[in-house]
Amino acid sequence: MSTPQRQKCPMITFVNMVSGKWAIPVLYRLMVINAPVRFSDLKRAIPEITQKELTKQLRLFEMRGIVSRQIYAEVPPKVEYQITPLGLTLRATLDSLAGWVNQNEDQLAANTQTWAERENKKA
Repeated sequence: MSTPQRQKCPMITFVNMVSGKWAIPVLYRLMVINAPVRFSDLKRAIPEITQKELTKQLRLFEMRGIVSRQIYAEVPPKVEYQITPLGLTLRATLDSLAGWVNQNEDQLAANTQTWAERENKKA
């Protein structure tokens, strides 16, 4: 009897792609801008992110074809990033996730509070 071939779970691929703390904020900001943007402007749009983390995230997205990087031969060097058509196809998915959070925010907060109170009673 042959064993069934394992199928790769698409959710694992998706989660690996957007699992970093800053992945979704960077991706969503690029979607909202939907035009070429310089690194410094993107950094200003997400002030909490470090330069190192923004660089890392942009490179990962570029590697996957979700973000494009255009380098201009200028002094000082000019680099622009832009969401690709492939990256834009994630917009509905991210909008759906944001809608779910907005719809369930109060319940999530209440559940967290209930859990914390229960855990504090154990201590």
